[in-house]
Amino acid sequence: MISEQLRSRLEALHTASFAWAVRCCYQDRLAAEEVLQMTYLKILEGKAKFDQKSQFKTWLFSVIRFTAIDYFKKEKKVKLASYQHLNVSNSELSTLNTSQIVFERGLTQLSPKQSRLLHLVFYQNLTIQAAAEVMNIQVGTARTHYERGKEQLRKWLAKAGYTVNGKFVLPQE
Repeated sequence: MISEQLRSRLEALHTASFAWAVRCCYQDRLAAEEVLQMTYLKILEGKAKFDQKSQFKTWLFSVIRFTAIDYFKKEKKVKLASYQHLNVSNSELSTLNTSQIVFERGLTQLSPKQSRLLHLVFYQNLTIQAAAEVMNIQVGTARTHYERGKEQLRKWLAKAGYTVNGKFVLPQE
């Protein structure tokens, strides 16, 4: 039986977990729902156990990431990441503020690893070290992806007209 503490931790992180699952599933929300469900089942059935060697959130995000990898391999749904446009419905866009929309669009311009790493750092408030652990990469590699991703994001923001003298500005609405 699942402990009440584990249940409350999972519930508290559900929104963040779903956002991470969407990112791991190449913006495919239906696949992300399945992956998150499979993740919860792994945890509830004891196939994935928290060993307390890292933060709970870091461990959970790792389980989600590996579950997504297994899902796409098993279902033979491996597809190239299509980051040409923001795959968000109009109703979902209405819940985001303008800077979040701009940032989401910017993330779509990055490589999948850079996008995932920046998502973990900016949206999930993980350290680069914790994000590296989630992504199962070396900290130095994570720092490289982080810096390159930020630079690519800066270039995209400038090219898209969201900066003035190197400072981020929102478009006039």
